[in-house]
Amino acid sequence: MSDETNDGAVLSHSSPQDSDRETATRVSYDAIAETYTGWIADELTAKPHDRAVLGAFSELVLATGDSQTLEIGCGPGRITAFLAALGLTPSGLDLSPAMIALATRHYPTLDFTTGTMTALPYGDDSFSGLLAWYSIIHVPDESLHTVFAEAARVLRPGGLFQLAFQLGDRIDHQAKAAGFTVDLDFHRRSIDQVLTVLADHGFVPVTRLEREPDQAGRFPEATRQGYLLVRQPA
Repeated sequence: MSDETNDGAVLSHSSPQDSDRETATRVSYDAIAETYTGWIADELTAKPHDRAVLGAFSELVLATGDSQTLEIGCGPGRITAFLAALGLTPSGLDLSPAMIALATRHYPTLDFTTGTMTALPYGDDSFSGLLAWYSIIHVPDESLHTVFAEAARVLRPGGLFQLAFQLGDRIDHQAKAAGFTVDLDFHRRSIDQVLTVLADHGFVPVTRLEREPDQAGRFPEATRQGYLLVRQPA
């Protein structure tokens, strides 16, 4: 992978171009799934900010009185498992069948499903918590509305949606990762840009956090990182 952490990827079916991009992303993550899973397995131990954000999110979801949570773009399931350890009842969804196979192998007691975040295979008001942990980074701008409309649909009134993504104003393309040929676009966005699209679907802000890139250790970052927590009105 790149020098920036991100879990699985799911894109839009809204146009032939988007469908091609979704296919390229799925094939790329299928190819690197084993290598990526081994590399990223203990990444949270080196990221205290990430643990703090996920901890606060979990507490706030539990405070709603319901623990049902969905991670969209769950990759090999490490964050989904972390949420379970914090007391939530999480499920994970990812575009890559290879990633879902690994998640199921490593965390057999948790529920994982292959699918796209633009057409979530869940009913309305299914969850009190929703997490997109470095998964909207592969979603093109024109598809964010579809993704966030689905998020609003499956989230219960008063439910919380936590996002994490790299900050910036560009699209980076990656053609090689872990010795494999890949075809991945990385969309860097500002918190204000993401929040504007979320607001169109009724979400209201709760917490926004930005931090400088961590350039030390096994998981160096090249860009600033953003965390955004929003809520569905009750």
